[in-house]
Amino acid sequence: MQQSDFEPISRASVPHLDAILGKAFPVLDDGFVRLVDYMGSDESIVQAARVSYGKGTKKVNEDRGLVRYLMRHRHSTPFEMCEIKFHVRVPMDTWRQWIRHRTANVNEYSTRYSVAIDSAQTTLPGEWRVQSGGNKQGSDGFLDLETGKKLTQKEKELQTLTNSIYQERLELGVAREQARKDLTLATYTEAYWKVDLHNLLHFLALRMDDHAQLEIRKYATTIGDEIVSKWVPYTWEAFLDYRVQSLSLTQYDKKIISAYNKSGKQGAINLAKEFGLLDEAGSTSKKSRERDELETKLHHLGFEIPWV
Repeated sequence: MQQSDFEPISRASVPHLDAILGKAFPVLDDGFVRLVDYMGSDESIVQAARVSYGKGTKKVNEDRGLVRYLMRHRHSTPFEMCEIKFHVRVPMDTWRQWIRHRTANVNEYSTRYSVAIDSAQTTLPGEWRVQSGGNKQGSDGFLDLETGKKLTQKEKELQTLTNSIYQERLELGVAREQARKDLTLATYTEAYWKVDLHNLLHFLALRMDDHAQLEIRKYATTIGDEIVSKWVPYTWEAFLDYRVQSLSLTQYDKKIISAYNKSGKQGAINLAKEFGLLDEAGSTSKKSRERDELETKLHHLGFEIPWV
């Protein structure tokens, strides 16, 4: 190929994103998310996808349609061509969940080298959540306000005490790496977090979900609504349509819904018993998270629950 055969190359620029570079979007009482840098755009995804087909394909597939096709059929590689870097301030307990996503490049504020950030997440009296009865790792509802006031006061006392002890250790010459050991998990930390778009969307799909812990859900929602939606609008639209607001049907789901449509409620009940989602009498006394999830899907699709 001759040099003249190559298409011109220029760095992707998204004006809406350039306008918010460095802006701190507040999360929780003292946390934030800041956009530090980015590489690529919707056009970069399209460009990467079309490399396989050569010239001329743009006349056949418009950019938005191609992005939606890639998302719909879970073609991940073109989305990996885009990267983004954030600066975040987040409570340590929330950061523990965040860092479990091992698909990013991370550099965290070190309390071995530096004094810990003098800030900890606090809880308002009306924000103390009750442990869920059906989900061992979730919450459901809130404690009464009077109980919440007592817990908030005790939280303040605990955080004040631990910070005082930490500062005392530092003043006495204790090494930072040891002095920090009794800081609460509510203490804020900061990090730079760089991730490609494919893995970022996977993170957002999990952490924006209603089942995710509220605190990390607020960070994910801020990243999605305030930053990603402006960065790659075609991708964000497709992501909401095909991942966030879609339904995934299992083999059991498909067969039971088909039987429901063809044979009515009894047909669906018979299959549900066969698959172990109901007991032999067709009762829901047997606990089944899979059945609960199916009932939610039936509700969204406008069906009555056949065994209720």
